[in-house]
Amino acid sequence: MIKLEKYTGRTVTIIYMNRQNGFTKRRIKILAVDGDKVRAFCHDRRAPRTFLLDSILAVEPVPRRRAVV
Repeated sequence: MIKLEKYTGRTVTIIYMNRQNGFTKRRIKILAVDGDKVRAFCHDRRAPRTFLLDSILAVEPVPRRRAVV
């Protein structure tokens, strides 16, 4: 099982298996991990979403932007 708690507050890219057993790639900001659910803001859908933790197949953190001085 993937540990997503460490990404709370960060934007990540996930590979997710939906209810129709199709695969989707989403860019989300993880708001909270509650048991077997991940509450997030989906940048692709521009809306809050809940994902089942067991259906998230891969996670890649999006690099943080550096401040321009």
